[in-house]
Amino acid sequence: MTTPTAPVGVFDSGLGGLSVLRDLRRALPHERFVYVADSGHVPYGEKSEVYIRTRSTLITEFLLTQGAKLIVVACNTATAAAVNHLRSRFTLPIVGMEPAVKPAAAATRSGVVGVLATTGTLSSVKFAALLARFGRGVRVLTEPCPDWVELVEHGEFDSPQARGVIARHVEPLLAAGADTLILGCTHYPFLRPLIAEIAGPDVALIDTGAAVARQTHRLLSAHGLLAAAGTPPESAFYTSGDCARLQPVLRRLCGDCAAHMHPLPAAVAA
Repeated sequence: MTTPTAPVGVFDSGLGGLSVLRDLRRALPHERFVYVADSGHVPYGEKSEVYIRTRSTLITEFLLTQGAKLIVVACNTATAAAVNHLRSRFTLPIVGMEPAVKPAAAATRSGVVGVLATTGTLSSVKFAALLARFGRGVRVLTEPCPDWVELVEHGEFDSPQARGVIARHVEPLLAAGADTLILGCTHYPFLRPLIAEIAGPDVALIDTGAAVARQTHRLLSAHGLLAAAGTPPESAFYTSGDCARLQPVLRRLCGDCAAHMHPLPAAVAA
């Protein structure tokens, strides 16, 4: 039986979901987390929906073996492709991601919003429905940025190469009048300082990590699963990728010198 002391499971195509984990830890300081970075299969944005659903199902099953009481799909592309499938298959609460079109539409002064995301997110039915629901009255420009995921996975946050890659995607949106940019992939908040520098102080950058953390808190509370106050056990980190390569990036992004990356079981990682 699931108890409040059980961990919250979080997964992403790679390390990007650590940006969501950061918000989850702030909102839920007494919770323990099990995080899976599917870096052996990154990026999801160019993969088929069937492929992403298969990966998401395998990872969710693994998180259940770790005792997860709730799953956070900390990936916009995986949410678009797989969250409905996961909710139909598993009974525990599942929280997904979606680009912040509604707050961006409310924030824009120019009436032009840019969405920076993966190809998979931008081409999804869920994103089309989101635009139809909340994008009325504003001009929404979409910009696929699959190369940004690789920057984060390799720990390139402020190099000249990273700056050039980011500018190539941001500058056309600014030239078209966008004054609000949606960071529609969980990897992208780690590039926020460089994006902000290129975009300038008058351009708002919006992501949904804090909103996902609030929803997670609401669901845990509603199900009587909030952990009691106290010092939580250490969180655990797993990956289908190269642990040795990802370890220094994990510690830099996680801000936790004790964070250690473990390999996923072969049946899950393959």
